[in-house]
Amino acid sequence: MTKHVVAALQIGADPKGTQAILAKILSFEDELKEKKVELVVLPEAILGGYPKGSTFGTHLGYRLPEGRQEFAEYFKGAVEVPGPETDQLASLSASVGASIVIGVIERAGSTLYCTAVYIDRVKGYVGKHRKVMPTASERLIWGQGDGSTLFTTEFDGLSKVGGAICWENYMPLLRASFYAKGIHIYTAPTVDDRDGWTSLIRTIGNEGRLFAVSAVQFLPTPEVANLSMPGWPKDKNAINGGSVIVNPYGDIIAGPLRGTEGLLTAEIDLDTIIEARYDFDPVGHYSRGDIFQLTVDERAKPGVTFN
Repeated sequence: MTKHVVAALQIGADPKGTQAILAKILSFEDELKEKKVELVVLPEAILGGYPKGSTFGTHLGYRLPEGRQEFAEYFKGAVEVPGPETDQLASLSASVGASIVIGVIERAGSTLYCTAVYIDRVKGYVGKHRKVMPTASERLIWGQGDGSTLFTTEFDGLSKVGGAICWENYMPLLRASFYAKGIHIYTAPTVDDRDGWTSLIRTIGNEGRLFAVSAVQFLPTPEVANLSMPGWPKDKNAINGGSVIVNPYGDIIAGPLRGTEGLLTAEIDLDTIIEARYDFDPVGHYSRGDIFQLTVDERAKPGVTFN
């Protein structure tokens, strides 16, 4: 079977915490079943939250005590991977028959990572990808993933799935490494709601000759979302969505969904990938491996090893 229904679930993190957002995700159970979704992608940092606008009390050369306290609270809202929250999502995945890719803030020791978690509808939790390059101020609060979590998987009933988080998708060599892993469905959780993001996802679909599914958070105005965002227009949504699904020619087949929460779906035909790669295979006949070489180090790089 080559035809499948994939989806992006556009929702926002809940200030009430992880259990509240899990309840929101579960509220889409009937719709996921009704639309026969086989893969659903959720946004970046949907569990644990994306603290847009926060400085965590950090200034060049010093940090304020209240910022440390804010970070401690943020840390408590992060999740362990795997853990109780991934167990709950595995139950949902099995119930609706849809595998899940979801962005979370992962707590590992005393470090937080921006992570994409992969949950198979039959096997449950199967792996994770940690964002290798947090953007700008994100580096204050998140660690960097290493090559050991450049994760891909073949979900039950689907082809190979993988992808990257938010602006690490702008890294050409990272994209090339995922293309070389042979994925057919590229997932891109994010909080970037700008038009340029839509253009990037179209590029990934066209460049990788694959289907690309990007799920974007939606958060209302800072006042409604309980966010401190100095200088932000008071009537502008904090994150306006923009979830989109693209085919292997870079054509938009669903979305962009903006200004609201919702489930965006599209039927895809994996045979289209072979048709599209007839004249362009970025890591095959069009790659010129005799000229260009990419070396990827997938070894884990812990700070301390014991022999």
